[in-house]
Amino acid sequence: MKKKKQEKYDRAYLRMAQEWGKLSFCERKQVGAIIVKDRMIISDGYNGTPTGFENQCEDEKGDTKWYVLHAEANAILKVASSTQSCDGATLYITLSPCRECSKLIHQSGIKRVVYQVAYKDDSGLKFLAKAGVTLEYLPVNEC
Repeated sequence: MKKKKQEKYDRAYLRMAQEWGKLSFCERKQVGAIIVKDRMIISDGYNGTPTGFENQCEDEKGDTKWYVLHAEANAILKVASSTQSCDGATLYITLSPCRECSKLIHQSGIKRVVYQVAYKDDSGLKFLAKAGVTLEYLPVNEC
């Protein structure tokens, strides 16, 4: 696909990830993720508590509870419980992945990550680059 056309799709999928993130009950950050393979959305996710838990992500001090799942982890886990595969897919995410989620991304077979905002710790991005995953930064104001 031509670069200009790919950028148009990238922006559209990132806008969708932004909208999906708005479904999160987390107050500190609302993060959305979309996984696309062969130009089809195969999964989506947002940060939040596991199924069956209360929809409150922060404790009384305002800190994020340790068991809150990140958006990309939720999207990857959704694929794992389906007949789909992430192998060769692109992950669109509103916040670049942390180092823990970066391991999941690489291990799931995702080959490209497009993100809007850089997370304060870039070790996840460094890991993905070392693993050969293509990284593309598209700032929020450009989507």
